[in-house]
Amino acid sequence: MSDATKNFTPPTLPFIDGEYRKPAAGRTNPLTNPATEEVIAEVAAADVSEAAAAIESAFNAWQKVWRDLAPGRRAGILFEIARMIRANAEELAVLETTNIGKPISDARDEIELGARVFEYYAGAVSKFYGQTIPVARGGFDFTIRQPMGVVACIVPWNFPFPIASWKVAPALAAGNVVVLKPATLSPLTALKLGELACAAGLPPGVLQVLPGSGSVLGDVLVTHPLIRKVSFTGSTEVGRRIMELAAGDLKRVSLELGGKSPNIVFADSDWKRAADTSPMSVFANTGQDCCARSRVFVERSIFEMFLDRFVDATRHLVVGNPMDTATQIGPLVSASQRESVEEFLDDARHHGSRFVCGGARPQCRGYYLEPTVLTGVGHGDRCWREEIFGPVVCVMPFDDESSMIQEVNASTYGLSGSIWTNDLRRALRVARAVESGVLSINCHNSVHVEAPFGGFKQSGLGRDLGMAAMEGYTELKNVYVAE
Repeated sequence: MSDATKNFTPPTLPFIDGEYRKPAAGRTNPLTNPATEEVIAEVAAADVSEAAAAIESAFNAWQKVWRDLAPGRRAGILFEIARMIRANAEELAVLETTNIGKPISDARDEIELGARVFEYYAGAVSKFYGQTIPVARGGFDFTIRQPMGVVACIVPWNFPFPIASWKVAPALAAGNVVVLKPATLSPLTALKLGELACAAGLPPGVLQVLPGSGSVLGDVLVTHPLIRKVSFTGSTEVGRRIMELAAGDLKRVSLELGGKSPNIVFADSDWKRAADTSPMSVFANTGQDCCARSRVFVERSIFEMFLDRFVDATRHLVVGNPMDTATQIGPLVSASQRESVEEFLDDARHHGSRFVCGGARPQCRGYYLEPTVLTGVGHGDRCWREEIFGPVVCVMPFDDESSMIQEVNASTYGLSGSIWTNDLRRALRVARAVESGVLSINCHNSVHVEAPFGGFKQSGLGRDLGMAAMEGYTELKNVYVAE
């Protein structure tokens, strides 16, 4: 830990109207370092009344300050937030690693990603505009993109800082104000973001940060009449509940939900490179990633060679202390998350799947689990069908393209995936056929600040990132002026 961060105190109070405030009820949620199993902080939990007050205060800030602020000034504040993130990057990274067990090298990369997101949307403010439209009646017709008002952004525990950034930044850039609800397990960097944004010049009330239980705060954030949109990243089950609640007043929603992404390797590809790089496409973040390529389809003629190389690469991954820069795989976020993954492994053993490597707990303190490679998994088995959200991958051979695509698309999810082939026609054909919102060809890159990110089917609706996110935080108004 650097000198700048070794003595810092984690933020533990809700950030409301530009300051940390102690909730009246005094309830707290303990946070445990998953690498040491030690409690690192007690974070105060906001309740329903405080959430309602924060929403009303945010609405006032939108009406009186933010909605009509000149775009150039809005952009300048977002650029300054990016600068403040970079100035405090090491503290933010250590907060993230200590809070959820993310390897420090990954945490540093994700803090930088957050800064780039704010820069991108700061630049987008001056490049986001409507259209002029020739109409049959003559006259002059044009469109305006207008902000919605108060937006609730609910973020998960697996990528707390980058996902908070890619929801908050476009919402603010479009002229909205935000009530940010971090996951109960991972509120620290979101709270710090509120503080840094205010220090960068964001007016009080424009970004409120409410830690606390999702079951307590979720309903008020989704049903409050002043909330115009809910942007949620998390499980499909919770996303479905949000849609049901939002239907009451037809509230706008965007949902980025679960995934069971394919990794498709054809024999004509550079399959050795695919085998070497594919383990981190599923085991990064200890498999706690909705984009994890957890179903690997390999053309049968290269299956055994690919599997041997894939397993060798997996065994060389560095599992260890997340504060060590050499570590690639840290612990799972909690004891209950590890137990959930182990239930999947028990089911795989029951159904006779072959454990090529992994499947056990290392003999050390912390919520660690060995990266696990399974073969011989049935199409109906839980490990093949359901999102595990842990370091487990299923590898299966295929014989022909059409049946393989049919099995890929049999999943209820459709978020991400990779296609490995050196045949351009095949790459385009398969990319069109796979029902997924984000695909990578001959690599595993799912997230690009400049490009839309989101899924098909039960992986959600709407898009984060790119200019599509800006559109999702506005209402489109058409104006016709008669001659």
